Amino acid sequence: MKEEGNYANRPSNTAFTQQRLPAWQPMLSAGVVIPGFLLIGLAFIGIGVGLLITSRSIQVLELDYTGTETSSPCYQCTMSNQSNCVCKLSFSIGTLFKGPVFFYYGLTNYFQNQRKYGVSKDFNQLIGDVSYFKSPSSDCQPYQRVNGKPIVPCGAIANSMFNDTFKLYQIINGKEELVPFDGKGIAWWTDYNIKYRNPDYTPLKNAFNDTEKPVFWTKPAYELDTSDASNNGFINQDFLVWMRRAALPNFRKLYRRITEGNYKDGLPAGNYSLEISYNYPVISFEGTKKVTFSNVSWMGGQNEFLGIAYLVIGSMCVVMSVVMLIVYAKFRFPEED
Repeated sequence: MKEEGNYANRPSNTAFTQQRLPAWQPMLSAGVVIPGFLLIGLAFIGIGVGLLITSRSIQVLELDYTGTETSSPCYQCTMSNQSNCVCKLSFSIGTLFKGPVFFYYGLTNYFQNQRKYGVSKDFNQLIGDVSYFKSPSSDCQPYQRVNGKPIVPCGAIANSMFNDTFKLYQIINGKEELVPFDGKGIAWWTDYNIKYRNPDYTPLKNAFNDTEKPVFWTKPAYELDTSDASNNGFINQDFLVWMRRAALPNFRKLYRRITEGNYKDGLPAGNYSLEISYNYPVISFEGTKKVTFSNVSWMGGQNEFLGIAYLVIGSMCVVMSVVMLIVYAKFRFPEED
């Protein structure tokens, strides 16, 4: 007989549908909570100490080359307002700078996370779709067209690509020995292999017919690295690094690694000279420029925040366990007979 009324939609009489499955609920007594807080706190303190020691063992050398001070070797470049101005920074390393050494450039007061700046690009262009070369996205304004021709790649992000270049020399017996830079694999794997693609044209230059390079670029995209097809156009490593925007206004981006030749084990103690082709303007927005040499550990680059955070939370847990022990000892109810 078919059930009617309120009984028609009644679930079947099983342990699951009637919520009679066996369950377990922890009994959080003082004997469990207080030792638990203490053990967690001690574990966090141990982890924090380990992270802090590891972070402080990482070697970092930072050099500012903005050139706003008259004593700076790059002061002449900020005053001359000319492109391809070359300046040199001299510095010394007291002990072996263990390899592999990572070489970064850094900018301050530069808001790459600004919304209009962040959307100022055409993804269809950047995946190699030539049909969008002639009609760039309106998001690229005001870097959409120049002289009546479409800009490829269009947009503010590509147009503002960092273009200072660097050469590092070790001074040995008064002579400069070039330190080789490795620029392969500095971009994210997903950017190089999936997100950005070149047009399927041979030679690549033909895909850019009747287009213009970004306003502030000195050469078009198909000439970013003419010696290596796997590092040219939209899959150029420096271009990919720049296109991945920074979240904070003060940031650094990987420029090269030092992993080859006599420097595979690191930079030996001695005197060095960094030759800078000074092109990128930052004075107008009160920014600064710097370069950073750093090595890494199992936890990555130098970052003391994580270790300090573990120490603070661990200390708080230990303090809370002591406080709870005192409260429990003072206010617990007498056991019944």
